[in-house]
Amino acid sequence: MDAPDPNVVHPMPEAERVVLLKAVVKSPLIDVGDYSYYDDPRDPVGFETNNVLYHYGPERLRIGKYCALGEGTTFIMNGANHRMDGPSTFPFPIMGGAWAEHFDLITGLPGRGDTVVGNDVWFGYRSLVMPGVTIGDGAIIASGAVVVDDVPPYGIVGGNPANLIRRRFSDEDVERLLATAWWDWPVERVTANVRAIMAGSIEELER
Repeated sequence: MDAPDPNVVHPMPEAERVVLLKAVVKSPLIDVGDYSYYDDPRDPVGFETNNVLYHYGPERLRIGKYCALGEGTTFIMNGANHRMDGPSTFPFPIMGGAWAEHFDLITGLPGRGDTVVGNDVWFGYRSLVMPGVTIGDGAIIASGAVVVDDVPPYGIVGGNPANLIRRRFSDEDVERLLATAWWDWPVERVTANVRAIMAGSIEELER
């Protein structure tokens, strides 16, 4: 049997709340890998408008392959920054009028760089990711977590601000899993090994 098409909008025709993000994201500032999906009963195809906020560039959002994004998963981008070095944080120039003459006061604010999500990352309901964070392969972001710092590969984080709860595997096994990098296998090889990827041992993947 052939592998599923990574370019369809709805991989489950009977569940229109699920979309493959690669098929619906149009912004050149967002990169999404094959089979990463978003689940939302209201407007899943509006992900890049509703869930990627203050994305005025040039920083990018990069989401790897085989990621699962639960309803309400949101990314705050660097455009949300306000000045904090003066008496007020209010962005007067964006209101227009004579205030617009001072637009230089809000351009070039320091940013934290690209937001990078690895492969096979699971985001729980209404998780929030702040600008410039890197989330490692195989990580799990708990429901309601506010991620302000980098997350290690195969780490589980939760809370506000999110803290590392534990790692899913030992350091040695994490290294072995990263070395297999099954998400980079040709899709035919993934298809032939779905059972091992989902429920097998690291030894099976290595073989």
